[in-house]
Amino acid sequence: MTHESISLLLEQEAQAVRNIPISPGYEEAVSLITHHVHELGGKLITSGMGKAGQIAMNIATTFSSTGTPAFFLHPSEAQHGDLGIVRDNDIMLLISNSGKTRELVELVELTQGLAPDMKFIVITSNPDSPLANAATVCLLTGAPKEVCPLGLTPTTSTTVMTVIGDILVVSTMKRINFNNKDYAKRHHGGYLGSKSREQSKNE
Repeated sequence: MTHESISLLLEQEAQAVRNIPISPGYEEAVSLITHHVHELGGKLITSGMGKAGQIAMNIATTFSSTGTPAFFLHPSEAQHGDLGIVRDNDIMLLISNSGKTRELVELVELTQGLAPDMKFIVITSNPDSPLANAATVCLLTGAPKEVCPLGLTPTTSTTVMTVIGDILVVSTMKRINFNNKDYAKRHHGGYLGSKSREQSKNE
C-alpha cells in the first residue's frame, strides 16, 4: 500500500467518527445506565452478533473495569438458557449496524417476556429499523460507508460503534466520579495496575 492510500483510509475512518450525530440521547443513555446500575443495583447487559458482538463485549469489559458492572450476553446463547442472567433492574445495550439482526430482535422479544419493563439502548445506523423502534434510546452511527473495497465487511461501522461505546463509558465515569483509587481496586496486574496504584497514592 502507498502512503497516499493509507492516508485516505485514515481520513475516511476519521471523517466517519466526525460525522457521528450528536443528540440528547447520549445524556439520556448515561442517565439510564447510572440509574439502573448505580441507584437500583442492576447491571448493564450488552449484546450483538458477529463484529458488533465483539464490540459489545469490549464495551461491557470497559464498563466493568471503570466501575459500572456489565456483562456480555450472546443473543443466540440467550435462547438456550443464558437469558436467565437478566433481572428487572438491569438495562440492555444492543448493537446492530442494520438494526434488523434477527437474533437481537428475538432477544428483545424474549427479554420483554422475562422483564417487561426492560429499557433498551440501541446503537444502529438505521433509525427506522425494528431495534430502533424498540429502543428507549437510539444512538445513530451516521451510516458510515465501509472502507472495505467490497463495501461489505464491517470496518468503518465498527470503528464508529467503538467510539460511541467510549463516549458512554467516559461519560458514565464522570457521572459517578470514578477516580484513580477506584481504578486501582479493579486493576491489580500489568502496567495499568502499577500505574493506577501509583496515581492513587497521589490523590
